[in-house]
Amino acid sequence: MARILIATDAWHPQVNGVVRTLDTTTRTLRDRGHAVEVIEPSRYAAMPVPFYPEIQVCFPRPGRIYDRVRRFHPDHVHIATEGPIGLLVRHCCRLRGWRFSTSYHTRFPEYLKRLARVPERWTYRFLKWFHGRSTCMMVATPSLEKELARRGFAAPMRRWSRGVDLSIFHPRAKPPVPHARPVLLYVGRVSHEKNIEDFLRLTVPGTKLIVGDGPARAELERKYPAAVFLGYRKGSDLGELYAAADLFVFPSRTDTFGIVVIEALASGLPVAAYPATGPIDTITNEKLGALDDDLGKAAQKALATGDPAACAAEGRTYTWESCTSQFESNLVRIS
Repeated sequence: MARILIATDAWHPQVNGVVRTLDTTTRTLRDRGHAVEVIEPSRYAAMPVPFYPEIQVCFPRPGRIYDRVRRFHPDHVHIATEGPIGLLVRHCCRLRGWRFSTSYHTRFPEYLKRLARVPERWTYRFLKWFHGRSTCMMVATPSLEKELARRGFAAPMRRWSRGVDLSIFHPRAKPPVPHARPVLLYVGRVSHEKNIEDFLRLTVPGTKLIVGDGPARAELERKYPAAVFLGYRKGSDLGELYAAADLFVFPSRTDTFGIVVIEALASGLPVAAYPATGPIDTITNEKLGALDDDLGKAAQKALATGDPAACAAEGRTYTWESCTSQFESNLVRIS
């Protein structure tokens, strides 16, 4: 069994796909007998991001991080994020001459441009530098790998997909709902970088149901009073909402995967989305939903052609066990 150190700036109480992936992978690795040390923000002083106060960034003293790395004696080091913790662990590995792996989870260049008007080329230059010394950079989909290669990322890339908890996300008999059908569901952060307003603006029959929370919720609730905002849901409550809906709408153009998409499929729910990285790798035929640069047309097509049985069968192919096996096989020894 191996000693695996994972460094991440994204951790609980954040609710997002990165945290879910890292947390579930860590628990599965431990179940397999590995010793896993996660260096994450909870032990260190933090401050909110000025333009995104729900996200905290910590600034630990370098010596505290280096000491934790040294005392753990890792066989493998994986750096999951490009924030302060990731930078310090990267620097520690470079000082010791250790090899390490990284992963590309988040489109920070696009988000920072939208939220803070930071030119994308600046952020991409930093990200190429950050990942450039990685022995292996893990990416979730073929389309993301091709895009990053076009942008000049030089680190060898390997696939690290995502999984679904099939005990929670599975088809159920559709119950009566207090909303007009079809029920169009969105699950995720209620924030502008998720492009959620493209979904809310759709002029389609039925009810728009929004599960999640975020900085734009109050504004969007006022602007779109016909939509139903439910806040966060988790576990079986969330699984029941997926299964009760008629269509899942994924309006993001910037996610690198979209775990919610495969949760929807596993629940027997077809998906409407833009032909962007993530959905373009997952929604591969009309039985699973539809992709279109006109999100309204995608929704209409997906409602007409989606096959719940085919969706559920596709969703069942995404397991956390296979996801963790990919991660294990991608790890590199420090020397």
